Amino acid sequence: MERVGGGGDCCGSSSADPRSTFVLSNLAEVVERVFTFLPAKALLRVAGVCRLWRECVRRVLRTHRNVTWISALSADPCHLAQHCLVRVVAEELENVHILPQTVLYMADSENFINLEECRGHKRARKRTTMEAAFALEKLFPKQCQVLGIVTPGIVVTPIGSRSNRPQEIEIGESGFALLFPQIEGIKIKPFHFIKDPKKLTLERHQLTEVGLLDNPELRVVLVFGYNCCKVGASNYLQRVVSTFSDMNVILAGGQVDNLASLTSEKSPLDIDATGVVGLSFSGHQVQGATVLLNEDVNDEKTVDAAMQRLKAANIPERNTIGFMFACVGRGSQYYRAKKNVEADAFRKFFPSVPLFGFFGNGEIGCDRIVTGNFILKKCNEFNYNDLFHSYTTVMALIHLGSSK
Repeated sequence: MERVGGGGDCCGSSSADPRSTFVLSNLAEVVERVFTFLPAKALLRVAGVCRLWRECVRRVLRTHRNVTWISALSADPCHLAQHCLVRVVAEELENVHILPQTVLYMADSENFINLEECRGHKRARKRTTMEAAFALEKLFPKQCQVLGIVTPGIVVTPIGSRSNRPQEIEIGESGFALLFPQIEGIKIKPFHFIKDPKKLTLERHQLTEVGLLDNPELRVVLVFGYNCCKVGASNYLQRVVSTFSDMNVILAGGQVDNLASLTSEKSPLDIDATGVVGLSFSGHQVQGATVLLNEDVNDEKTVDAAMQRLKAANIPERNTIGFMFACVGRGSQYYRAKKNVEADAFRKFFPSVPLFGFFGNGEIGCDRIVTGNFILKKCNEFNYNDLFHSYTTVMALIHLGSSK
């Protein structure tokens, strides 16, 4: 995908003749109506025909403001050419009607980082994280900011409908890509802080530049620590989060295996580095809520009670995304071999909100609501035990304003 631009003025040359203006106005209306049925890539291809078409494309793209997603679940673990997420994104991106400005993708680490040889495949080989990450990044527009992480397990809503049943994929090749268009009044910024033994403290300007400080419109922060098995990584994650956790914002996320993509970085990613990444969501129309499912939530009845707390936040469900960040110790083994318990409970209470997330190595969040006129904070920002957890699940809702 490229930016809208170029092309001649054959269809849109100016004229003082009122009749010509009337004809062009009606022609533009017809063209615009036709263009509403075309996906974004097709629109960008026709934008160079003439000025009138280019302006019609711009107006149509401005109306496409809903978050879109592409999800992938592989039934063939020995498909060695590409990770299933790369294959599906390559196919489905042709049909997407928005022009993504920010992309957040998550994939299972076992298959995204490398793929061991499968029996019967002589050409089988390992693939590195960067191979799959580079392949994904090339599929998105050059100006698009891509943040990608890999985790032990994935929570994903199948592509097609917001009401599809979300799936908890604890083991297996899977992934998703959330595509955020440019939304008027909302800023979505990626951030990245790398652990540096020589520099233990973050400078204020680093946090301000990515909207985490001195930003009265900040509403939600998704935050992920990567390579947290390394010495000092968890402490660094807590130190970073503590710099903005005392504000009236939603915090949700957890510890993941690795960082795969961050196209806003000028230098190549170091796969052995340790750090903190995430997305900040700012804007008066952004609303959010989180709820913590602690270790006592261990059956369908207690899960439903937690979902009722989240429902009570009264977050609008239109143009809203759900996130589920769970410990690898939960899932089916936590619910006596019963699968998909938490994702199914979410769907029961939020049937039209797609759910995404992961099974990771630690969770960040608490019971908290942030809307335009109401803020509820139950967790104590100065007590790490209230924000950082294990054997828990954090459920979150992010509403990105009304959409047409």
